[in-house]
Amino acid sequence: MDRTLIQELLEVVEQAAIASAKLTGQGLKNEADEAAVEAMRQRMGQIAMQGRIVIGEGERDEAPMLYIGEEVGSGTGPGVDFAVDPCEGTNLCANAQDGSMAVLAASERGGLFNAPDFYMNKLAAPPAAKGKVDIRNSATENLKILADCLGLAMSELVIVCMDRARHKGLIAEIRGTGARVKPISDGDVSAAIACGFEGTGTHALMGIGAAPEGVISAAALRCLGAHFQGQLVYDPAVAQTKEWEGLTREGNLARLSEMGITDPDKVYEASELACGEHVVFAASGITDGLLFKGVRFERDCLRTSSLIISSLDSTARFTDTIHIKPGAQKVALR
Repeated sequence: MDRTLIQELLEVVEQAAIASAKLTGQGLKNEADEAAVEAMRQRMGQIAMQGRIVIGEGERDEAPMLYIGEEVGSGTGPGVDFAVDPCEGTNLCANAQDGSMAVLAASERGGLFNAPDFYMNKLAAPPAAKGKVDIRNSATENLKILADCLGLAMSELVIVCMDRARHKGLIAEIRGTGARVKPISDGDVSAAIACGFEGTGTHALMGIGAAPEGVISAAALRCLGAHFQGQLVYDPAVAQTKEWEGLTREGNLARLSEMGITDPDKVYEASELACGEHVVFAASGITDGLLFKGVRFERDCLRTSSLIISSLDSTARFTDTIHIKPGAQKVALR
């Protein structure tokens, strides 16, 4: 992992975001995802690396591109593992709603946890609360700790939760402490990362979401020195999702065992989910979001807004890029 590779990873997420953004608001979530996947894979293929997808387009799906185990890159150069979500928030993109982005995490070989296509209970919090809040605590306990760490009243805390039936009790408990809940329909990676930056108005992410996205979030928050913990969810009664209709707790436990996960109840820290020496997170907005804007289409150019977080040099770079079209007559500064 070096600075040249990091720059190329920025271009990978930019190209995926542009491809998907062309379908924003058209109600075509699958097509938007496919466009992002193809663009991301094509740009990865131009990089001098021996890349490997460890989290990709679905363990259960027969995805033709960016599937788990696929080799990407030129085949020469450093070995790099990737966790990718070319169109995080496909519904958000399809409906032109805030929060969709192209995103990836990268590290040297073996540096990212190969999360199964399961669900994960997650807790993300700012750097000041790192190691002090704990996913094994009740929400009430964690909010008291968080308020103390941040020097805020409980009523000033804003907690993000996915708007799902499974979170009915959690949301009621959070509100019972006086804290405020910000429900989101999709895209909990963005919400988790927002916890790592002061001034976003987001103080924690709580609740159950997809496990692969948990690894990507963990990579970013580890680089920021923030808090992230994840615990796999294998009981359909807890996940409460149509995707698991017909599956059983015992069957899911057997699947985890086949994957080599011997302790299904283990609480994973960010440093375990993204354990590599050098970890990079890259994202580019498809639609507007809390951290950056979506793709802007202008007559003579395209504009992308992106974020690169790297443990290599302990930086978080917000990047606005103008992609100039051939024969451009004018390129506005703003």
